[in-house]
Amino acid sequence: MADRRARPAPKSAGPAPRSGRKSGWRRALPPPSTPPSPPADRTREPAERAPAERAASVVEAALYQDGVRVSSPATLADTYRELREAPAGMAWIGLARPTEGELLSLAAEFDLHPLAVEDAMEAHQRPKLERYGDTLFVVLRAARYLDAPEEVDFGELHVFVGPDFVITVRHGAAPDLSAVRRRMEETPELLRLGPEAVLYAILDAVVDGYAPVVAGVQNDVDEIETEVFRGDPAVSRRIYELSREMVEFQRATRPLVGMLHGLMAGFIKYRTDDELQRYLRDVADHVTHTSERVDGFRQALTEILTVNATLVTQQQNAEMRALAEAGFEQNEEIKKISSWAAILFAPTLVGTVYGMNFEHMPELHWVLGYPLSIALMAAVCTSLYVIFKRRDWL
Repeated sequence: MADRRARPAPKSAGPAPRSGRKSGWRRALPPPSTPPSPPADRTREPAERAPAERAASVVEAALYQDGVRVSSPATLADTYRELREAPAGMAWIGLARPTEGELLSLAAEFDLHPLAVEDAMEAHQRPKLERYGDTLFVVLRAARYLDAPEEVDFGELHVFVGPDFVITVRHGAAPDLSAVRRRMEETPELLRLGPEAVLYAILDAVVDGYAPVVAGVQNDVDEIETEVFRGDPAVSRRIYELSREMVEFQRATRPLVGMLHGLMAGFIKYRTDDELQRYLRDVADHVTHTSERVDGFRQALTEILTVNATLVTQQQNAEMRALAEAGFEQNEEIKKISSWAAILFAPTLVGTVYGMNFEHMPELHWVLGYPLSIALMAAVCTSLYVIFKRRDWL
C-alpha cells in the first residue's frame, strides 16, 4: 500500500501538513438531518464525550513507530493529532460497538469510503474483503464455544486497513483483540511490517478461535449420537439447534477461503514481505481445514437427524403394534366372555319363564315338564357352544 499523503495542517502551528480528501468524502455522504458541525468539532467529538461512554466504545488506541508502541492516546482526537506529528507512524485503533459520531469522525480523518462506514454502522454483514482506493475493508465472523449452555456464540469484526492505520470495529464479545495486540507488541519485527501484518494477526486470531469451537461441536455430535441410540426424546431439538449453528458457522468460514486467496494475490501483487505471505498461506490452510470440518459436521447432523427420525418411526411402529396386539387380546377375551354369557343366558331364560307364578300354565302340571325344560336348556347351550367354537370365540 502506498503511504498516505499529507493532510493540510490546521491554522495553528504544527507539524508538516497532510493533503486532505475530506471534502470529497463528505459529498458522498447523505445529507444530515441537522446542520453539520465544522470538521474540527467532529474531530473533537469523541474527546468531549463523557468518560464512561468513551470507555464503552474506544477499547484501545496506540501509535507505533518501527514496530514499537510510542504512544497510547486517550481519545480519538489525540490519536489524529499524534499521527499527523509522526509521518512514519502507524495508528491502531480498536473500538467496540462505536457510535455513529465516532465512525463519522474516523471516516473524515482517514477518508474511509461511505459504503464501508455504513456496513460498519449496521453490522450483520457476511464475511468479505473490499478495496476502496488504498484502504482495505474486511468483515470477519468470529466464533467462540460456550461450555455451560453448549452453544456457539458468534461475533462480528470490521477492519479498516490503510497505509498508516488499522481500525477494528467489534460487534459482539468475540474476538478478544487485546491478545492480538500483545502478541504483535511482543514481536516488533512482525509489527514493523506495518498494517498488513496487523491484518494477518487479526485473521490468524479469528481462525485460531475456530479450533475450540470445532472441538466443542465434535463433542456435541458424539453426545448426540449416543442420545439418538439411547432414545432420548429431547435429542431432536438439540440436533436442530446445532444444525442451525453449523449453518451460521458455514457462513462465517466458507467466504474466508476465497477472501484469503484474494488477499494472498494482493500481497503478491503489491510485493508484501515474503514471510508475511507464508504466514497468510498458513492461515488459509487452517481456514480450509476448518471449513471442511464444518461441512462434515453439517452432513453428519443431517444423517443423524435421518437416523433419529427412522428410530422414532420404528419406536412408534413398535408401540402401535403393541397397542394393536393388546387390543386383539382384549377382543379375544371379550369374545369368550360374551360367548359364555350367551350360553348361560339360555337356561336362565327358560328357567325364568317357568318360574313365573301364573295359575294357568298347563306346562306346570305336565309329568314330563321338568325333563323337557332341562333338555331344552341343554340343547340351547350345546348349540351356542358349537356355534361359538366353530367361530373360534371359545
